[in-house]
Amino acid sequence: MKKSKRKNIGLIPGTPVYQGTKENGTLELEIFNYSIDSFSETKANNIKEISNLLNDDCTTWININGLSNIEAIKGLGAQFEFHPLLIEDIVNTLQRPKIDEYDNYALCVLKMLHFDKNNKLVIEHVSFVLGKNYMLTFQEAEGDVFNPIRERLRTSRGLVRKMGADYLLYALIDIIVDNYFIMTDDLSSKIETLEDDIFNASKKNDDLVFEIQNLKREILRIRKAVYPLREVVSSLNKMDGSLVKEKTNLYLSDLHDHVIQVSENVDIYREMIWGLMDIHQTTLSNKMNEIMKVLTIIATIFIPLTFIAGIYGMNFENIPELKYKYAYFMLWGFMIFIFVGMLYYFKRKKWL
Repeated sequence: MKKSKRKNIGLIPGTPVYQGTKENGTLELEIFNYSIDSFSETKANNIKEISNLLNDDCTTWININGLSNIEAIKGLGAQFEFHPLLIEDIVNTLQRPKIDEYDNYALCVLKMLHFDKNNKLVIEHVSFVLGKNYMLTFQEAEGDVFNPIRERLRTSRGLVRKMGADYLLYALIDIIVDNYFIMTDDLSSKIETLEDDIFNASKKNDDLVFEIQNLKREILRIRKAVYPLREVVSSLNKMDGSLVKEKTNLYLSDLHDHVIQVSENVDIYREMIWGLMDIHQTTLSNKMNEIMKVLTIIATIFIPLTFIAGIYGMNFENIPELKYKYAYFMLWGFMIFIFVGMLYYFKRKKWL
């Protein structure tokens, strides 16, 4: 796995530098204005169009796709009078999940996780800016898990159009956490499949070791994304009432329980993955022991036979039984008797 290199080392604090790899020259904006009785949805490519769509009587959700256009994001930040450090954190895809509270708004940074078509873990940097009557979401590229929220807004299902921007933030984080559960279920299936492969010896040793190492890397990346989220949700629940209303706190408490459950699941799967290597090594040792046991039994059986053959292979002239007519056949019979007798003895001892 190729590691991302930090591009902002030595720069002035507050200098926005895109740290990701999803280059996109233009911003794609989705703008939702809604209240209990009204709803409008607009798409735009120019941040100047936003000012004409904001409405104090409605809650506004602006979803921005594409973080590589630094100048456009800086212009958006200037329009909303955001702090330079906030803009820096939005485009810094290496930033850990966190929450920063400013005078009239708050920044929340999360990671959106899923497995792609090739069953590889994808981690996308997502930022939320919560204001009194607006919500801005920043994503690296088009495609997310927010479609159920969009449908709730369009069809006025649930509480999302009856509540403010703080409830919208809860709903968006909640659906990300719900997707964590799906992701951990997929991870559980991968662990169970790999466990079966280890016991059934259906794959080569090198392939198994490679898959176990990949799982270990994935669980560490997942843990790094999930664990700080507990602190984020807890801080949201304690935030000033001007941004997060008291009636939203109950939902945030429930969300905190879900995050803890995901964290516990991640810990369980982490232990299982670390245990897979021990199981694999134990299985290899058992196989090696079985092989050595068979080879030892074969060697033990042939020790007396080799001893007898060695005696009668000596070049002495006066070995009386050599001149006996049936000595050859008697020797073969005696050797076969020893062979069968030793097999029977090993079987009785359950060594075979």
